[in-house]
Amino acid sequence: MKAAIIGAGGEALHTIKKAHEHGLSVVALDGNPQAEGLKAADQKFVIDISNEDVTIETLKRERPDFVLTAPIGRYLTTIGAVNDALGLPGVSKETAVLCTDKLKFHETLSKKNLRKCHCFGIDVRAIADTDGEISEERAFQMEHSVKNEFFGLTFPAILKPRYGSGSRGIYMLADKQQLKEALCAVGREPYVLEECVAGEEYGVDGAVTKDGFFMILLRKKENTPPPSRQAVGYFSVLPDDSFWQQVKNYMAEVIACLGLEECLLHADVIRTGQGPFVVELSARPSGHNLHNLFTPLCTGVDMAEEYIKYRMGLPYCFEAACTKPMMIHYFDMQGTVREVPDQNRVEMALNVKLAAWQCNLKEGDELTNVSNGHSLMGRGFFVLEGEADSDLLVQAQRIKSLFL
Repeated sequence: MKAAIIGAGGEALHTIKKAHEHGLSVVALDGNPQAEGLKAADQKFVIDISNEDVTIETLKRERPDFVLTAPIGRYLTTIGAVNDALGLPGVSKETAVLCTDKLKFHETLSKKNLRKCHCFGIDVRAIADTDGEISEERAFQMEHSVKNEFFGLTFPAILKPRYGSGSRGIYMLADKQQLKEALCAVGREPYVLEECVAGEEYGVDGAVTKDGFFMILLRKKENTPPPSRQAVGYFSVLPDDSFWQQVKNYMAEVIACLGLEECLLHADVIRTGQGPFVVELSARPSGHNLHNLFTPLCTGVDMAEEYIKYRMGLPYCFEAACTKPMMIHYFDMQGTVREVPDQNRVEMALNVKLAAWQCNLKEGDELTNVSNGHSLMGRGFFVLEGEADSDLLVQAQRIKSLFL
C-alpha cells in the first residue's frame, strides 16, 4: 500500500517513520526542496502544495491508497481537494475550509449555538491604499467602522489572520483605540475580529473514525501573559476530571456540526463558566512535539500510528488505558545562558521523573522574550511525570534555574 504526505516538514517525520514500520510506501510533496520529510520518503515531489491542480495531477499518477496528515496550516485545504478528486477517505475540501477559515468556522458553529461570541471579518485590503498605507481618509472610514460595523462587540478583543493556524499575527486589544492602531499595523491579508473569551486554555488531541469521535488527551496550557499568550507548557488532564467529559461531549457536537469524518484532529478550547468554548479546530495532529511525543507518553496512544492501522484495515485503538499526570515544558527563560546542564545533572536535581529531554541551547545564547511559537520551539523541551500540576511547575522552574 502507498500513503501520501502533503506538506513534508520536520513534523512529518514521525508519521513517515510509523508508515514505514507498517510496510507502507510513502510519497511526499512539499514546496521546499530541503524539507526533512522529502528526504525520508520513498518518493518525493517538490511542488507548490498551494496549487491544488498540480498536487492532484501529481498524486493521480502515483495513486496513493490514502493521505496521511502531519501538522499543516492553511493548505489542509489541498489535502481535502486531493481526497475529493481521488475519491480517498479523510477530510474533504469543504470541511478543510471550515477548519482553516476562521470566519466560516465561527459562522457554522454559531448557527448551532456552539460558539457564543461576536466575530467579524475584516478585509484590510479594502481599507488600505494601493501602497499598503492607511491614508487619513481611510483612517476616518476605519474609525467609522469601529463605531458602527462592529456593533455589539465587547473588549478585550482578538484580531487574528482569517486563514491558517498558529499564533502568528495575533493582537489582543483592550479598547477601540488599540483596534484602530492594530488595523493600521497589520499586513494586507484578511483578518477576523472577535471577543476575547475569558478562561483557562486547553488543547485537545483526538480522532474521528467510522466508530465515532475519540478524545485521546486533554491538555491544560501554561501561557505567557497577554498580549502574546504563547503556550510554554502543557499539563495532561486525567479523564476523571469533570471538565474532561464536558469537553468530550462538546467536541462531539462540534465535530458533527463541521461534518468531520475519518481524520485526526486537534483543537484549542477555553474553559468558561458556561462550559467549553472552541477557539480553533483543525483536521490534523498537533505540532510542537505533542502528538508524536507528549500524547503517547501520557496515554500510550500514538495517534499517527493508530490512524495508519485504521487506514490499513488493521485493529486499532484510540482509547487510552490510563492517562499519566505529566507536563511538557519548553525553555521560556530570558537572559544569557551561563551553562547547559547535562541530562544526568537535571535528573539529580528533580524529585519527579524526567520522561523526555531535548535541549538545543548553548552557553552564551541570549534568550529574548517569548512572543510566538517560532521563537520558542527551537530551544527544546522536557517532559516530567509527577502528581500535582503545582509540583511539576516547581520542578520546571528548578530545571530552568540551572541555565542562568
